Amino acid sequence: MIVLSGTIGAGKTSLTTLLAEHLNAPAFYESVDDNKILPLFYKDPKKYAFLLQIYFLNKRLDSIKEANADKYSVMDRSIFEDSLLFHLNADLGRSTDTEVEIYDSLLKNMLEPIPGSDFQKNPDLLIYINVSFDTMLKRIKKRGRSFEQIENDESLYNYYKELNSRYTTWYDNYDLSPKMMIDGDKYDFIADDDARAAVLAQVDHKLKEVLG
Repeated sequence: MIVLSGTIGAGKTSLTTLLAEHLNAPAFYESVDDNKILPLFYKDPKKYAFLLQIYFLNKRLDSIKEANADKYSVMDRSIFEDSLLFHLNADLGRSTDTEVEIYDSLLKNMLEPIPGSDFQKNPDLLIYINVSFDTMLKRIKKRGRSFEQIENDESLYNYYKELNSRYTTWYDNYDLSPKMMIDGDKYDFIADDDARAAVLAQVDHKLKEVLG
């Protein structure tokens, strides 16, 4: 089980598709375009932050269950970075202390191993796509989701900047599985064939190291 991580616009969905094709594995995508709560969150984050995060937790656990049925699987973002996203919203005053307590307790409970079960929750490899703040903004602009655009809500600029800066610390502290970092500024695997080949080669090398 391979999971992708990274900030908004890092290229997780694109790399998920590339890796799934490369490994002949099923891909599990983050619920975005069919997510009715996400646009509401951008309009009123204080009202919908907690509901959105519970929605994502539920969807991500469903994906982990499905992924356990296959030898290889690739997941577009995982349950393991949800805490980063929700605690950022909490620090911005978008959730109450009670909501934070409930969320943290639920996440801990969901990640606990089930006694006597071989159900695997932790990935075999986490791949973090690291991009600069400028690259993040360019890609958000390029993909054109109206509710993500800074010109429609100037407060998103600071939200995106803080989110991007927190990912480095999150990745440094992540210790639930083997991990690797892809330089998303150096390797534009979305548009550049050579960059795509280089990234896939890096992943192949890491998988050999992890799986033996």
